[in-house]
Amino acid sequence: MAASADPGPIDDVIVHTRLEDGRKVCLRAVRPGDGVRLRDGIQQLSQESRYLRFFSVAPVPPDHVIEKLVRVDGHRHLAWGAILSDDPEETAIGVVHAIRSDEAQPRAEFAVGVLDAYHGQGLARMLTAVLLIHCQHEGIAALDAQILAENAPAIGFIRSLGGERCASEKGVADFALGVGPALLALQASDEPAGLAAVFEGLGAYL
Repeated sequence: MAASADPGPIDDVIVHTRLEDGRKVCLRAVRPGDGVRLRDGIQQLSQESRYLRFFSVAPVPPDHVIEKLVRVDGHRHLAWGAILSDDPEETAIGVVHAIRSDEAQPRAEFAVGVLDAYHGQGLARMLTAVLLIHCQHEGIAALDAQILAENAPAIGFIRSLGGERCASEKGVADFALGVGPALLALQASDEPAGLAAVFEGLGAYL
């Protein structure tokens, strides 16, 4: 049997899909030049969303935090963003990260954020699916997430993927999420509809 063709670097892939309301989006790896786009997106978050995501109500994180978020190498730091396909400004509407302390570590820190205006459109699940596929490709077996205990939607989301609460301290809950089981849960789901395009676009890496 002939060997399968090399699909190439996973972070060169652009996944084209749709939100639940039909708007077209593309999901691609975050690039070093995305700093301004990321900063603009954070500024569009509501004060509550910034607090729940960054544990701070500051309008935008310090420059060193923005620099860290776009310092993506596809191995130690994996990150994907969602961009409105039909928008001439290529507005970023969501981003997801997995960052490990060392490239050899099988665990990474997980975070996902979506602009308020695009909540309820299935975007967090699609971004997370892309990230999980990339994590599995890179040998990351588990993700750790710190979530404010009051952030019920985020806790419900990670639990829907099989995440388990492993600690809680000073109003912050720690969750552990197995990459393999979470991927299986998303593959078995028929919601959102845009997930099908994610698994089709990245099927070569599963």
